[in-house]
Amino acid sequence: MISNNRILKSISAVLALGSLLFSAPASHAQAGSTQVKDVIYGHKEGVALTMDVFKPAKPNGAGILWMVSGGWVSNYNNINAAYAAPFLARGYTVFEVVHGSTPRFPVVEILKDIRRAARFVRFHAAEYGIDPNKLGISGGSSGGHLSLMTAAMGDDGDANAKDPVDRVSSRIQAVACFFPPTDFLNFGKPGVHAIDVPMLAVFRPAFAVPAGATDADKEKLGRDLSPIWQVGAKMPPTLIIHGDADPLVPLQQSQIFIDKLKELKVENKLIVRPGKGHSWPGIEKDLDVFLDWYDKYLAGK
Repeated sequence: MISNNRILKSISAVLALGSLLFSAPASHAQAGSTQVKDVIYGHKEGVALTMDVFKPAKPNGAGILWMVSGGWVSNYNNINAAYAAPFLARGYTVFEVVHGSTPRFPVVEILKDIRRAARFVRFHAAEYGIDPNKLGISGGSSGGHLSLMTAAMGDDGDANAKDPVDRVSSRIQAVACFFPPTDFLNFGKPGVHAIDVPMLAVFRPAFAVPAGATDADKEKLGRDLSPIWQVGAKMPPTLIIHGDADPLVPLQQSQIFIDKLKELKVENKLIVRPGKGHSWPGIEKDLDVFLDWYDKYLAGK
């Protein structure tokens, strides 16, 4: 049985993703790259939704949305210029996106934030010097979940929307993420509902399970919020890196998702890190793997 202390340590590690673990020296970035702070990409319930934009000195025309997310909690203080450095060195424009946080905003609302961010970036593509049809998305854990959900559920926008940003597509062209939960109805093994797993109780507010919810209600909620139940043949090329000793998100979550992509004949790759848990020291080195993926399926298009 995995202890609550170990789970809490794993959660803390993911909340640090992008601030402590991704500590590549900023000198790795190209000289002349810039950071634009607090770009407002939307508003909701009196809250401004923001991102920081990192512009390379020599842009390659592609943009990466990075999910600043751990446990579906997002904090501006976890935006990290050092993390963006390897992307900038290869010419990618990076958008580190802060979303509404649980418990105030459940996952269903957070997903709207991320789609809004994708639309905003695409709407302003010319301003940022990127091709609107070359957007990638990345994150770890909940950020990986949000990446997969956004890629799976991309749409063409609402042609009748009052806000011109909302008329723009939220579609993504490539994905690379770490250890994402993908199926809340079969979490670790078939038939296990993540919502009912005691050690995951800390995440229940993210699902906004209503009082008196029936098993059928929980089943629908778990299905609606699981990437594996949303993905189709239009899913973009997807790379996942996952440790086989992850105590929080079982490796099985990535394995079954990749199996689904194979069925759909979607370009995919799963890299398993032996003995690694939910994040690990030196994880920033795997960003080079992300970049190779994006070079092949995004920048080269």
